[in-house]
Amino acid sequence: MSIFVPSAMTRGPSKASASNDMTSRAIPAGSVPPIAAKATDAFVPAGLNMPVAVRRWLPRLATSSLLVAGDTVSYLIAYFVLLSFLPSGSEGTFVERAFTVAALAAIVLYASAGLYPGYRLHDHEHLRRRTLAAVKVAVLAAFGAIILPEGGWLLFAIIAFLGLGLIVQPFVHWLARGLCWRLGIWGERAVVIGGRNLAPALVAHFTDHWQYGIRPEPFSPDTLDALPGGGPSIALIAGDTGSLASGLPALRRKFAEVILLSDTPNLKVSGLRPADIGGEIGIRLTTGGSSINSDPVRRILDLAIAIPATIVVAPFIAIAAAAIYAIDPGPVFFRHAREGRSGRPVHVLKLRTMYQDAEQRLEALFRDNPAMRAEWLSHFKLKDDPRILPIIGHMLRSSSIDELPQLANIIAGEMAFVGPRPFPEYHLSAMDGEFRDKRRSVTPGLTGLWQISERSDADIELQQQLDEFYIDNRSLWFDCQILLGTIPAVFKRRGAC
Repeated sequence: MSIFVPSAMTRGPSKASASNDMTSRAIPAGSVPPIAAKATDAFVPAGLNMPVAVRRWLPRLATSSLLVAGDTVSYLIAYFVLLSFLPSGSEGTFVERAFTVAALAAIVLYASAGLYPGYRLHDHEHLRRRTLAAVKVAVLAAFGAIILPEGGWLLFAIIAFLGLGLIVQPFVHWLARGLCWRLGIWGERAVVIGGRNLAPALVAHFTDHWQYGIRPEPFSPDTLDALPGGGPSIALIAGDTGSLASGLPALRRKFAEVILLSDTPNLKVSGLRPADIGGEIGIRLTTGGSSINSDPVRRILDLAIAIPATIVVAPFIAIAAAAIYAIDPGPVFFRHAREGRSGRPVHVLKLRTMYQDAEQRLEALFRDNPAMRAEWLSHFKLKDDPRILPIIGHMLRSSSIDELPQLANIIAGEMAFVGPRPFPEYHLSAMDGEFRDKRRSVTPGLTGLWQISERSDADIELQQQLDEFYIDNRSLWFDCQILLGTIPAVFKRRGAC
């Protein structure tokens, strides 16, 4: 008997993706509420008469100081992890001094790269700048190792020290940012200029995603002259900027920064491309950039990770397969033909988590429960799915272990570690043709941006927006950030990818 079974999924009816009309709205005068009352900084004592520049500088200084302290703690953690491997006596003291110099050099480079406080940068841009700084320090250490006795061992120790620091820093940095946010000193005030429906949505978006360092306030162009001198220093413009063309010079005189917002991962804003020139959340009026094709490097990295990972996870796959067979005897693997790059079919390999008669169970469910059918048409997933095998099925899905056989697809070159998920035809039919063409331009992935952002809670429209944002802004650093984000997403067990 073959261990493979065909798809047990039914093809759902087509559903045209609703267009987001927010991006096509102009910005009529007075269409959004006037700017809110002047906000106050928790860092500045109430009633204290202080120059505007100082009032803006103090919270930024305090935030940067806490972030520097966080990076210092990260390097101390790396030092204590390596402590047992260090030599004793004067040689050990020399290595410790080398660690201190390396840490100080890295922190200076972080500061020169704009990571303190690092407002308005995407997470993958933080990772890229930190990694480049660590590489620069390692290169300097390599030159020093050439002229020092036993320099090779010292170079290895410094590289291990910097590498451990890079691993620990994202977590400590997250804690430091959270502390600054709770103290009320994180972020800079910014006015949001957009259409009637777009401005409130953007205010809500940046309020929820406070990590960008934007403290948004709604704004009407009519109130520009009434802005107080100590008001927001940033203007974020989204939507159709044509109606604001004549007012841009006045905005640039009034605000220290004017940024044209482009698409964000969770909210469709405009058609500007690319979305993260310079790694920032929007496009500055004078910024340009270019990209290079990094697909060969991606392929090398995929193989370097997938081959050893397959060897490591093979015993877990075997145990899971035995459990599946014990509950529902039959084929334990599941293959399904899906659309890949350039429209070529990809035979996605998974551990079977459903009963063999899953298709019949789904049809019976839809006949008896119209609400479940509506849920299926919205998400193409069911929270209480009667097709899933008891215990083992839910466990494999929530932990994403059922996806591990797709390492074979990655080794074969049909998939990559990061990219849009290869959806079934019934799922793709709910998306517009232009977006499907865009999906065909990249290799499908084992994990992607919408898996770590919303996972099973995302509807079709949001899935499309997240995938489109990734395709328009894909880079090796973005891929690394998604891979790092996949680990906590899996452990939170918020649903299957």
